[in-house]
Amino acid sequence: MKADDSIFSVRGRVACVTGASSGLGQRAATVLAGAGAKVVGVARRAEALEQWCWETQGDCASVAGDVADRDGLDDLVGRISAPFGAPDIVIHAAGLNTRQPADEVTAEGWDATIAINLSAPFFLSQKLVPAMREKGWGRIVNFASLQSFRAFPGGIAYGATKGGVAQLTRAMAEAWSKVGVTANAIAPGFFHTELTAAVFDDPERAARNAAQTCIGRNGEDADLDGPLLFLCSDASRYVTGQVMMLDGGFTAK
Repeated sequence: MKADDSIFSVRGRVACVTGASSGLGQRAATVLAGAGAKVVGVARRAEALEQWCWETQGDCASVAGDVADRDGLDDLVGRISAPFGAPDIVIHAAGLNTRQPADEVTAEGWDATIAINLSAPFFLSQKLVPAMREKGWGRIVNFASLQSFRAFPGGIAYGATKGGVAQLTRAMAEAWSKVGVTANAIAPGFFHTELTAAVFDDPERAARNAAQTCIGRNGEDADLDGPLLFLCSDASRYVTGQVMMLDGGFTAK
């Protein structure tokens, strides 16, 4: 079997990755481009996004935009589809964690967290699914979290949205899998990203998190690659509605 014929291949597929300007979103975009997909990275920070695209080997394009701006979604989808055509794969990695304790949660912080973490993955997918349905093939990969299932201090708004993402993933699978569009989620443990900077700025806390895993360490960027390619390829064609814990066994203990 040639490499391009592998059931794990994404070569020639068009992928849209939100949150591609940094962190695991950027890693996902880079991995897909390196595997031969045509990747459109989406984020609000145009300069960082353009820098990623310039540094990345493979077919890629950058689209600056706010996935939480529902009024601008039609325009955003048009710009996403312009470079390579309508996406076959959409990765929802854009996220926000205000880290506000329950007694200090503001309406603004709550609404912004829901808009980016929960509403955007649904409404962007809703816009992209019709083209996937026409092809009879599509992949939606949401980003869930440890907080989809565990409560952490200062995480009430974030945890509520990530619990919602787990159920959203199941509901997407029920709605669209029969037309060839699978929906799954990756739930990362502790990876060193902008979103988790506060955790890793405290070495003792980071060490405690590592000790809580079965493997004995926190996540590394490369740990995302295999699960991502699996969920984006034909290898996962009978897998849908699932949340894959990418946490080194944190939730197993």
